[in-house]
Amino acid sequence: MSYANSRIPESAQAGVHEQLLRRVQRHLAEPFRKPCLDYNREAFEASLAGWDRSAPLILDAGCGVGHSTIQLARAFPDHWVIGVDQSEDRLKRRKPYPDALLPKNMVFVRADLVDYWRLMSDAGLRLARHYILYPNPWPKIGHLARRWHAHPVFPFVPRLGGVLECRTNWRVYIEEFVCALGLATGRDIAWEAFEAPAPLTPFERKYRDSGQTLFRLVCDLDAQACALQEDGAR
Repeated sequence: MSYANSRIPESAQAGVHEQLLRRVQRHLAEPFRKPCLDYNREAFEASLAGWDRSAPLILDAGCGVGHSTIQLARAFPDHWVIGVDQSEDRLKRRKPYPDALLPKNMVFVRADLVDYWRLMSDAGLRLARHYILYPNPWPKIGHLARRWHAHPVFPFVPRLGGVLECRTNWRVYIEEFVCALGLATGRDIAWEAFEAPAPLTPFERKYRDSGQTLFRLVCDLDAQACALQEDGAR
C-alpha cells in the first residue's frame, strides 16, 4: 500500500538557518517594490465580488485542491472564506465535491500569493483567520529564500491580522516560521506538536496516517499590538 508511506522532508539542515534572521530583518527594513501583475489584481477583485463587506474574512493561503477551504467554510458559515492557489489544475481537483454541494460563503481564486497578500494589505483588509497549511518546505539549505517566512513578502503576512495558523510536517519549518514571525511582531510565538483527528487537507491526512509528527503555531495577531515596521515592507 503506497498511501501511508509519506516521508518527512529530507534536508542537511537540522535547525534554524543561520541566515534566516538577517534575511527577515532586511525584508522588514527594505520596501518590496515588485509590481503586482494584472491577472493577480483581477483575481483579487474576483475573490471579493461575492463578499457582503461585513462578514469576517478567512484566507486559506495555498489551498491546493481546496478541501481545507470547503471545511473552513462549513465550520465558519458566517465568514467569507477565500481559497487561493497559483495552480488552476489543483483548484479544479476539488473532488468529490460538485458545485451544487459547495458552501455558498466561499470562493476559490487562482492567484500568486506574493501579489495577493500585498493587494489585500494595500486594500486595508483585515483577516479574522489566516491559514498557511503545509506549504512547500523547500528543504535544501540553499532554498531558504523560497520559504514563505524568508521571502520579501513575509512582512505583509502578520500585517493582515487575525488568528494566524501555520501547519507543517517538518520541524525546522515551524521553528523558522516562529523565529521570523517573532521578529516581525516583536512577540514571543509558541509552537506545538499536535494530532489531527479530522485532517484539514489531503496532505495532513497522509502525513498523519504515515505516523509523522505534525507541528503548528496558532497566533492571535490582534490580541495585542504588534511591533511591525510599517515603513519597511511597503
